[in-house]
Amino acid sequence: MPQVFYRKYRPQRFSEFIGQDHVVKTLTNAILMGMISHAYLFSGPRGTGKTTLARIFAKAVNCQNRKKDEFEPCGQCTSCVEIQEGKSMDLIEIDAASHRGIDEVRELRDTIRFVPTKSRYKVYIIDEAHQLTKEAANALLKTLEEPPPFVIFILATTEPHKMIPTILSRCQRFDFYKLRMEEILEKLEKIAKNEKINIQKEALAEIARLASGSMRDAESLLDQVFTFFGEREIKIEDIRNLLGLVPTQLAIEFFEFLIKKDAKGGVNFLNEIGEKGIDLEEFAKNFIDYLRKILVFKITNSMDDEIFSGFSKEELEKLKEQSQKITETELKKIISLFLDAQNKMRFSPILQLPLELAVVEICEKT
Repeated sequence: MPQVFYRKYRPQRFSEFIGQDHVVKTLTNAILMGMISHAYLFSGPRGTGKTTLARIFAKAVNCQNRKKDEFEPCGQCTSCVEIQEGKSMDLIEIDAASHRGIDEVRELRDTIRFVPTKSRYKVYIIDEAHQLTKEAANALLKTLEEPPPFVIFILATTEPHKMIPTILSRCQRFDFYKLRMEEILEKLEKIAKNEKINIQKEALAEIARLASGSMRDAESLLDQVFTFFGEREIKIEDIRNLLGLVPTQLAIEFFEFLIKKDAKGGVNFLNEIGEKGIDLEEFAKNFIDYLRKILVFKITNSMDDEIFSGFSKEELEKLKEQSQKITETELKKIISLFLDAQNKMRFSPILQLPLELAVVEICEKT
């Protein structure tokens, strides 16, 4: 049965892992020096590789063929193969979202005393660790204080601020960051080449941008796009149509009405795109994002930032031109009004009404 891309192309070695260089460097040095801690905390946004890196680390510390001056798992010994196939008795993965109570933690404490069946270490990966109840977290704390020498805990969380400080203080903490668009795009290009996907680079860049720093989201989007379009050439317009995205050109045209203080034109424009089936909530989100890019350009006077990477040359030229027609103070006011309008859209009996009111207020300003 074919595997989805994010599982098929999940890294199995430190050298295959993309991003989080500061974490990889520290963990590999710890392996080389034999300074393995009993508890680690991996915190950061979803899809940035926390559980993947935890599995690679578990493979490396238990690899039967790894030499003393090496840190990479061999991927061929019994331990590596069993971990890779999800069959290892010495790698225990616990989803704290569904096993968050004190009874589950007590059961863990009872089994933790038993030595590993085959490996050097018994590794516990506790995902979404912040969802443990207070009682369960306190019960886990006792185990973290004095675990057996053959046990390693790796706690993964997207919300470390929700964890009790006493647990945090007993873990080596590593903060994972959102991946850069270039890092995501590089891997997507490799997947597209391996899978023989006929897709334009601009379309891949759009997928990388939409992933918002999450490699897993990017791979899932590419999987979805390939499944839908098959072997034909995939263009950036196909991505936007499939996912219901609003083209940047609409934001550019709409902003032109606001610059000219043309309330009638702005309101008519909103009604026209609404009648064409454009998702107005998605349009509002896209428009605010466009305004933010103009603000960043006005502040930095540069387009080298990663946020501009998804724009065509023509769109960048238009953004630069429009930025010169409005002051920074006016721009901040417009952004504030549309943020407020976006929030009000969820409760408005007429979806576009908050946007229309924002247009009228902006065009009335002297």
